[in-house]
Amino acid sequence: MNPAPPVSWVRAGLLCRCPRCGEGRLFHGLLKLRASCPVCSLDLSAQDTGDGPAVFVTFALGILVIPPVFFLEMRVEPPIWVHAVIWPPVIVGLAIGLLRPLKAMLIALQFRHRDLGA
Repeated sequence: MNPAPPVSWVRAGLLCRCPRCGEGRLFHGLLKLRASCPVCSLDLSAQDTGDGPAVFVTFALGILVIPPVFFLEMRVEPPIWVHAVIWPPVIVGLAIGLLRPLKAMLIALQFRHRDLGA
């Protein structure tokens, strides 16, 4: 029986690091996975998170963005163009900011629970 990875899946995910060693960078570019970890040579080519990160980001964005939208509308009642100017950049920025760590966390969880590449 293999011991548990020494790296927390939360730490590996938030820092976007290798789930086995916690040192090597997981991504090459914005969301493209490296073929292998540059530090411990863990094969990352078989890792696939599917649409999971996108679903979690969509739910998180709904929770994070809708309350401020309603608050702004109820307190200030700005014209519709103000919403059209403010919220798209906020949503895109949050989506990009959340997608990498969530994808890395799902990869770390897959590594931990399915024992991929150990």
